[in-house]
Parts: sequence; structure tokens; C-alpha cells
Amino acid sequence: MSAGLRSDPSLQPAETLDPQHWDEIRAQGHRMLDDMFDYVAGIRDRPVWQPMPQATRRRFRSELPHAPTDLADVYRDFSELVVPHATGNVHPGFMGWVHGGGTAVGMLAEMLAAGLNSNLGGRDHAPIEIERQVVDWTRQMFGFPHGASGIFVTGTSMANLMAVVVARRAALGAAVRREGLGEAGGRLRAYTSKAAHGCIAKAMDICGLGSDALRSVAIDAAHRIDIAALRAAIAQDRAAGLHPFLVVASAGTVDIGAIDDLAELAELCRTEGLWFHVDGAFGALAMLSPELAPKLAGIERADSIALDFHKWGQVPYDAGFLLVRDGERHRDAFASPAAYLRRETRGLAAGAEWPCDLGPDLSRGFRALKTWFTLRTFGTDRLGRMIARSCELARHLERRVLAEPELDLLAPVGLNIVCFRYRCEDADAINAEIVADLHDSGIAAPSTTMLDGRLAIRAAIVNHRTGADDVERMIAAVLTFGRRRAAGLAPLVEVEAPPLSP
Repeated sequence: MSAGLRSDPSLQPAETLDPQHWDEIRAQGHRMLDDMFDYVAGIRDRPVWQPMPQATRRRFRSELPHAPTDLADVYRDFSELVVPHATGNVHPGFMGWVHGGGTAVGMLAEMLAAGLNSNLGGRDHAPIEIERQVVDWTRQMFGFPHGASGIFVTGTSMANLMAVVVARRAALGAAVRREGLGEAGGRLRAYTSKAAHGCIAKAMDICGLGSDALRSVAIDAAHRIDIAALRAAIAQDRAAGLHPFLVVASAGTVDIGAIDDLAELAELCRTEGLWFHVDGAFGALAMLSPELAPKLAGIERADSIALDFHKWGQVPYDAGFLLVRDGERHRDAFASPAAYLRRETRGLAAGAEWPCDLGPDLSRGFRALKTWFTLRTFGTDRLGRMIARSCELARHLERRVLAEPELDLLAPVGLNIVCFRYRCEDADAINAEIVADLHDSGIAAPSTTMLDGRLAIRAAIVNHRTGADDVERMIAAVLTFGRRRAAGLAPLVEVEAPPLSP
């Protein structure tokens, strides 16, 4: 050791955050992993969800911890406070918002990714190659050409925003990135259906176009965009001196899972010279099922597709994705050369294209690994069968609703979402109570939505663990709670979720 280092205490070898005794953390880690395996394996023995007592909430209001806490104590709090009050989407009775159930394989892959702690903004390392491989697999899924680009993001809300940015750059040229929207940008108009997800309007807002620049087009009886009305809106805007530039189609609407006529929309966009984007948050992965893929005919002609592997793909959260047909246009929208991101011909900084050229993030987690593990371990054929099975379960639920005199079906069932309700006076209020009763009971967790001014119980079957017995339990509980609520009686609910381990 040099004399300078010995004499300067600030330069002495520092205390690290690694454990002093690796055997101790190894034993604790094995326990954590075993507990999580037990949690997923025994998930049916738990309630889907249970409300959090105020005493538990208060325990999350502690002061900033300045002193260390033993890992075992921190884990004990996780087990006792967090696990019993999780979202519940791992459970087969979770049928509310469109959440995937995850897998043990994905959980292990997430652990491995955390161990590597890779930043996938760029540089030359194997995790980047994993992402590039999944990008190419996704390109193949949708029949996109070589030269297409793709990138992992948090979810479809971000992917839709990025697609709007790419379409905006394609419409206005390079100047928009330097000068802003200007007068030309103020004339841009985009189109989507009244059934589209609200993140489309938010994307227009965030990227500076304003939500008023998004035309909300009427839907038909099947909740698909009315293409005649769309044509009329485009013609009207052109006649008014405006600049139509983008159509956002839905492949699985948020309310009922409807799929727009993608083939006709693709032809319309080609004729009109518009960017054709598909919001396929969950529905796009129906391409993995030979039975369902024909419903998506035309998606292969899209300019861009947004989707979530963490929904029907069952990858643990989060794993959103944007696929763009023309990789050059994608790069044109986001690439920002900088001296500190200089690309070299060799070494760790090698490589001409980095993921940071395709989106706003420079710091990016290794989302691709859990997707790569999922696709390789299960294969797309098996995943496709799981997707088709969830749609068959939805058809089973539809048949049960139609056969039950006390229930009303409120919308056609195209994929995996069933909207129905209990028949009674003051139906909106009582059905809202029924859904809350279901949640509190821990039996099932559907959500609600409004269809034609009526509150619906919305059951979205996404979890690969869900079976016909889970559907039957939910139907029986809806009838039980509905009868009690209609009679002015409160339900009898007692539920308790245990911690991970004693």
C-alpha cells in the first residue's frame, strides 16, 4: 500500500453493502424463495384480496430509517404487512382489470436480472442481445419486415405515447424536434374510437398536441370503430384545412375486448396517407393462438403496435413493448447523439444502435430477460393455448349469465371479457355493492365499467390459473350477494389472509 493511501483515512478501503457472512444471506434468500414458491403454489387457499386495516397502514408511516435493520426483520414485515394485502392478480379469482398472473419461471428470471443489475440503455453486453432477440421474435409474431424496431417499456400506456411521438415526427419532419409543434403541429389531427383506452388522449396531451386534437369516433354495435364515421371525420378535417396524421385502432378494447376491423383500417390509412397504430395492450398476443389470430387480420400492416407481455403473456410486471415497422422512423423520433454516449468500434462502448436511441430512457432495467425466459420455457404454442382457454372460459361465463334469470349480459363477448349484472331495482348502486362485496369476501375480484349508461360487473379472464370452478364460484357469490343486497341485507363476510410463513 502506498504511503499516501496509508496516511489519508478517506482513501482507506470502504465498508461495502455486501453481507459479511454470505452463508447467512444465502439461508435467508433460500427461505424467501421457498416462501414465494409456497405462496404461488397455495394461492387458491388464500382470499383474492382483503382490505387493509388502518393499524397496518399506520405501520407504513414510519420515519426515514437512519440505522440498519436486520434483513430477517425487514422480511418479517414484508410477510406480515405486504403479502396479505397484495393486489391479488396472482390468484385465479382475480378477474377485474386486465392483469396477468405471472409465473414461477418469470419470478426466477426477475431474480437473475436483479443479480446482474444490467442497464439496458446501451453498450455492448449480452443483456442487449437478449432484448434484440425478443424484439426479433416479436417482429416475427406480427409478420413485420426485417428492419422493424422494438423496445421494452413500462407498459402500453408508455408505448402508445411513444407511438404518437413517432407518428408526429413522421408527419412534421425533423424540425419538430428542434422547433416544437408550431403552426403545422396545431393542425394535426388523430382518430380513435370512443371505446379506446384513455391513455391515447393522455398521449396526445403529453406530446404537446392536446387531447382536443384527438377525434373520438363512434362505435358500432360490436364496439368497433365505425369506419364510415371515421372516413367522414377525416374528410371533414381535411376540408377545414387540418392535417389528419394518425389512426389508433384497438385490438381488445378496455371495456369489452372488442377488436376493430384492422384490415379495413389498414387500407384506409394507406389510402389516406395516415400512420396506422394498433393499441394491442392484451389483445395483440392473441396472435399466438391459431384459433384467435384471424380476429387480428390486418395487424401485420400496422405502422406500430403497442402491447404488454405482462398481460396475456404472463410475464411478471412490468414488460410493455412498442414495435415499429420502420426502424429508421423510430430512431428519427428519439435518437439524441451526445459526447458521453459516444459509440466506439470496440470495447464496452461498441455498437451502433443502442436502445436509448429508440425511446426516452437511458437507464433501463432488464425487462427482456423474464420475457425471454417465458417465451423459451413455455413456447408460443403453449402460451397460445392458454390465451385461447381464457377466451373459452369467458364464453362459459357468458353461457352461465344467459342461462341465469337473475343476470343480464350487457355486451357481446369477443375475447375474454364478460360484462353483466344482477337484475334488480336501483341496479347501478346494488351492482357496485356486489362487486365490493366480492372483493371483501376474497372470493373473486371483478371490476366495474359503464356501458350505455349502465354499471356493469366486468370479468376479464387473463390469469392462466383461472378455471371453470373459479367462474362458478364468482357466479354463485354474485347471486348470493345480489339477493341479500336486493333484500336490504348486508353480506356476511369474514376473511383473513395469513402471512407467508408462521
